[in-house]
Amino acid sequence: MNRVYIILLNWNGWRDTVECIESLLLLEYPNFRIVLCDNGSNDGSLDKIKDWANRRSVRYFECQRTLAESGVSERSDAILTLISNGENLGFAGGNNVGIRYAITRKDGYYFWLLNNDTVVKPDALIHLVARMQEQSSIGICGSTILSYNNRRRIQALGGGQYCRWIGLPWHYGRFRNYNNKINYSKAESRINYVEGASMLVSRSFLEKVGLMCEDYFLYFEEADWAIRAQNYFKLGYAPESIVYHKVGASIGTNSNPSKKSYTSDYYNIKNRLLFTRRFYPAALPTVLMVIFTAFILRLLIGQWGRAAMILRLVFGVQPEHRA
Repeated sequence: MNRVYIILLNWNGWRDTVECIESLLLLEYPNFRIVLCDNGSNDGSLDKIKDWANRRSVRYFECQRTLAESGVSERSDAILTLISNGENLGFAGGNNVGIRYAITRKDGYYFWLLNNDTVVKPDALIHLVARMQEQSSIGICGSTILSYNNRRRIQALGGGQYCRWIGLPWHYGRFRNYNNKINYSKAESRINYVEGASMLVSRSFLEKVGLMCEDYFLYFEEADWAIRAQNYFKLGYAPESIVYHKVGASIGTNSNPSKKSYTSDYYNIKNRLLFTRRFYPAALPTVLMVIFTAFILRLLIGQWGRAAMILRLVFGVQPEHRA
């Protein structure tokens, strides 16, 4: 079977990452390697993950970002590679380090980008690879993403629909229960992006489309990837590939504005504007109207600083924020 490199990105979330790796070690797919990139964690994540690996007798190889991307470490074939990125490079930047490392190995045919706050079923990867092999035109394939805390609740069936006129994505199947009444065959034809918690991409996709865009730091990377690929590849969905996701464990993602972290709020609005200006400039007036509604809402719930942040982003005077 073709080798799959599984790319995990950790930032101050070693407990979630360890739980994720433990589920990956139970995968029924026989040919995979795990590449963990640490985005400059300050909670001792790498040391704690190494301690866990030593206790479990999990063979690992450790290197710095510069060596990983250069291919100098190509000789190692440990099941787990730990890469220190040295700083917080964001979602795309951090994952791209792992992808570059895996590409230098020459033996990888598929690359599975998986959120570290997930747990996967043992056959999840088998179904992803099978769907990709069924249709060679598929460049990115998504999984059935279910809530970690309520495992009958759907977060996304493969991906979702991005509405350019409001500048927001909506995961297909979101908030529905996972059961046999859903027509799962419709999902693949309806999605225009693959949910970033689980994305299997092919080497040919990376060679043709390139890596994820690092301009966003957080959010919108998967939608950007899908648009750049639309003239070359289709999006796929493997319904039986089950991934349980905790949602925003590191960055405070929440649909309730009063519970959303500043980091989540900042990048959601900043990149909605960036993405719209880049790909759908005609939709900018309606997107700005939606953002103005968010501004009013922040005022009504007493988030004066958030409201001011929105205004600065709209007028392009907000300095860069990093988590």
